[in-house]
Amino acid sequence: SRRRAVSNGTGPGSAVSLLFNPFSVFFFFFFFLGKKARTFDLEAMFEQTRRTAVERSRKVLGKECGCCQLVHRKMCFVFLCVGVMGEVSPTGYLEKLNLSFFLQNPVKKIPDSHEITLQHGTKTVSALGLDPSGARLITGGYDYDVKFWDFAGMDASLQAFRSLQPCECHQIKSLQYSSTGDVILVVSGNSQAKVLDRDGFPVMECIKGDQYIVDMTNTKGHTAMLNSGCWHPKIKEEFLTCSNDGTVRTWDVNNEKKHKSVFKPRSVQGKRVIPTTCTYSRDGKLIAAGCQDGSIQIWDRNMSVHTKFHCRQAHAPGTDTSCLAFSYDGTALASRGGDDTLKMWDIRQFKKPLHSAERLSSFFPMTDCCFSPDDKILVTGTSVKKGGGSGKLFFFDRETFQKLYEIEVTDASVVRCLWHPKLNQIMVGTGNGLAKVYYDPVKSQRGAKLCVVKTKRKERQAETLTQDYIITPHALPMFREPRQRSTRKQLEKDRLDPMKSHKPEPPVAGPGRGGRVGTHGGTLSSYIVKNIALDKTDDSNPREAILRHAKEAEENPYWVAPAYAKTQPKTVFAEVEPEDDETDKPEWKKRKI
Repeated sequence: SRRRAVSNGTGPGSAVSLLFNPFSVFFFFFFFLGKKARTFDLEAMFEQTRRTAVERSRKVLGKECGCCQLVHRKMCFVFLCVGVMGEVSPTGYLEKLNLSFFLQNPVKKIPDSHEITLQHGTKTVSALGLDPSGARLITGGYDYDVKFWDFAGMDASLQAFRSLQPCECHQIKSLQYSSTGDVILVVSGNSQAKVLDRDGFPVMECIKGDQYIVDMTNTKGHTAMLNSGCWHPKIKEEFLTCSNDGTVRTWDVNNEKKHKSVFKPRSVQGKRVIPTTCTYSRDGKLIAAGCQDGSIQIWDRNMSVHTKFHCRQAHAPGTDTSCLAFSYDGTALASRGGDDTLKMWDIRQFKKPLHSAERLSSFFPMTDCCFSPDDKILVTGTSVKKGGGSGKLFFFDRETFQKLYEIEVTDASVVRCLWHPKLNQIMVGTGNGLAKVYYDPVKSQRGAKLCVVKTKRKERQAETLTQDYIITPHALPMFREPRQRSTRKQLEKDRLDPMKSHKPEPPVAGPGRGGRVGTHGGTLSSYIVKNIALDKTDDSNPREAILRHAKEAEENPYWVAPAYAKTQPKTVFAEVEPEDDETDKPEWKKRKI
């Protein structure tokens, strides 16, 4: 973990300014030297301090300015004095003195003072999911892997306790826990969404539709690649998916044979258009989809024919709207477009966006945006090219849409972001295979705080090498195994045993030796196949090859000559026939080559 370099007024310089600050000196004399100081008007002095801080903060918005340092130095001494006076808490004393400005600063609510980094892999982390209680985190990426992280079970090594590939060779598009946290929705690049339990075992798989049917209403499932999916916020058995076949479908976990209902987005001309993202409203009564023609279409969940709200030119046509997110109060909708914009909509007046932020680059079809737990901040990430800088996490005020804060995450794109309301921690998925968790020790709850305090457990080598001891209390003495006293002693005995500690022979390099076949023939079959493939043709005259040994056979007859010594003492060889001259033959008699 690390601490962000935010000026907090601590250090030698701040100590000196604290001691020689007239405001601080006044409090020192007020509480420790005399009773006459009680005649001063404290309310007026605090009001003057508040006004000064407000005026200076208006000059520099969204940054740590000098007024914050000044106020912090003064408030440190105020908190000390409050403790002497016996107040309940500094926060309550600030509210009593009408200093709510310090408590309402939205930047102070962002939990980014510490972070941990979870290594998912080397490719893009394209999906993040956190269960409602905040105990388990799941990550999915372009490497087809889904990894499970348990905050309570992890130590400082930050290792996942399970990794699997639920959709084989398909990139993971979306991961989400249900409202009860007992099952997980997995949306990948194929046409069939899957539902897993908390431990990663399959529960159901959606059926694939008939791709030869034109009307998508008559098919039982999707026929093309999925783009997104999510759970119903109230009904734990229902979930939603959208696909390149131009449909948005709702499903029931208990019925994998067919979808529940079908929603078909249409363009201005009434043609089919592909939805790239979909989501439920917070109460589950509305279904929203962002489409490739730049439109955002919203249906009533119980009426799948006509849209209830729609905006045809929400984003640039031909771009993928990567995310739609409803606010917690249900009145606002945030959309992250592939045209590098982030827009805020009021669904009651859905023709024009309330606010819009531009120049927020997005290279991925699943770039996220989300609301803070108090519904006052909107968060999104930006994409960067390789070597083109750092991916950032931007925080915008919901009312004014002014940039409040930014975090440089890593030297790669920021794809996914998730701000959990219970933990008050921010999870970020990046383009270089990292999943980062930002938290604050004071403002955050559980989550990453549980695992960073645990020391990394050292793995004992002896525990992995020795065999398990089998207890057989009723066995005969001659078959009973001796009781193992210690794994270390057993390891030392195994090391002294020449059979158990025998070093395996290294692979043979070269043609092979000692009866072992070389590396190019690791097995007998491969060695035979290699020799069969050799070209062993001999173009020499076989008669001459035999006569090369005639002299040696005549001097030392051993095989053939003794058998013919009486019947044929003189060796007789066949006469060499002259080769036929075919030049004087007619054409039809000549051999055809």
